[in-house]
Amino acid sequence: MGALRPWHIAVLVVVLILLFGAKRLPDAARSLGRSLRIIKAETKSLHDDDRDLAEKADAQTGYQPLPPQVQQGQPYPQQPTYPAPPQQQPVVDPVQRTRDN
Repeated sequence: MGALRPWHIAVLVVVLILLFGAKRLPDAARSLGRSLRIIKAETKSLHDDDRDLAEKADAQTGYQPLPPQVQQGQPYPQQPTYPAPPQQQPVVDPVQRTRDN
């Protein structure tokens, strides 16, 4: 019942020609095509900018992606080494220090 049939499209085309005229429709189609190309280029540049920012952040934090073997579920070739956590100095209460002396 709600399907779009070929005669619906024909009626739509006739109405568009009557409203805008045969001379304006090609110009409108051209400008629509230009607009879509601009939108596509801007969208692509936004994705590229996001990728560049992610790569810069990875470079600053030292993030290294996993080797391809690990990504495919194979065992890790060697155990990763992590730096030892810094040693913390014990906290000394200044009031306790004066009582002992």
